[in-house]
Amino acid sequence: MSALAVEPGDAVLEIGSGPGTMTELLAERAAKVWAVEVDGKLAAGLREKFAGAENVEVVEADILTVSIDGLLEADGRGEAAGRERIRVFGNLPYYITSPILLHLFAFHSRITDIVVMVQREVAERIVAEPGSPGSKGSKDYGLFSVTCQYYTEPRMLFSIPPQAFRPPPQVHSALIRMPVAPKKEKLQIEDEEAFWRLVQAAFGQKRKTLANNWKGRCDPERLRAAMAELGIDPRARAETLGLEQFAGLYRALLEK
Repeated sequence: MSALAVEPGDAVLEIGSGPGTMTELLAERAAKVWAVEVDGKLAAGLREKFAGAENVEVVEADILTVSIDGLLEADGRGEAAGRERIRVFGNLPYYITSPILLHLFAFHSRITDIVVMVQREVAERIVAEPGSPGSKGSKDYGLFSVTCQYYTEPRMLFSIPPQAFRPPPQVHSALIRMPVAPKKEKLQIEDEEAFWRLVQAAFGQKRKTLANNWKGRCDPERLRAAMAELGIDPRARAETLGLEQFAGLYRALLEK
């Protein structure tokens, strides 16, 4: 609970509220809690448990279908009235962690920070750094890492062993904190769609070099010149480039 650092005036979206153990703690501190639960029986239990809590709203839905804009607009006269941004907490289902985070990023302007429990392997991918120049790249670092680091400043808080749960899962978990801090302005990205098309293509075929993955998307001579200017090895793979380097290449290649 201390990792979330909930303040009395906060509005919090909880993903996967289950029996409401964490919901109860959040409700004691936050001004508003949206408890999102996809399981109908659990959602019914939550409605019964928090029937007398004016600051708790149970949302029976798949988080991937929930619009944060819609929640805030619907609460125009409630506890979250006038709020532009909320906080997100949750114990994410391991098999859909990536889709959930990507869904949340679509509402990044409405979110202050994201604190979630995920599979440790996924947490390691989120915070991974690019491989060293001349290497084949980091095994953890990839398009998902770049995306998370573009929208947030992720930090793994601590690892959690299987024995901490009943029944114990087959994997280790980790709590990760992701303050939302989009890099569009910092990296001078004027056209985000064009930027992401380049980045996605760069990771298209992991064994290929950046130049090979970008064949047909940009002039080879211009790309070589841009890589030389930025000090990037012409044989570099996407897994060895950080956000700043991707942004530098994007700006160089899209200059008129």
